[in-house]
Amino acid sequence: MDLQLEEAGRRLEERKMTLEVDRKARGFLAKEGYEPQYGARPLRRAIQKRLLDPLALAILDGHFHEGAAIRVSVNKDKTGLEFR
Repeated sequence: MDLQLEEAGRRLEERKMTLEVDRKARGFLAKEGYEPQYGARPLRRAIQKRLLDPLALAILDGHFHEGAAIRVSVNKDKTGLEFR
C-alpha cells in the first residue's frame, strides 16, 4: 500500500501538491482491499476507487489548487474517506 500511496504523492508533486494519508485512512483502505486469495489487486482497486478517483474529482472541481497539502482521513460515518 505504501508504494501505491507514494506513487500517488509523486503524481501530485507535479502539481506542487502534497498528499498525507493518516493511519485510520490507511487502515480503512487496507480493510477495504483485503482479500488474501487475490493478492494485491483488490488493494489497488480499493485505493483507486476510494482514494484516487474521488481525489481526482475534487481537484477537477477546484477544491484543491497548486500548493495544496491534501490530508486524507476517514469520514465521520466511517463509510469512506474525506479530503481536507
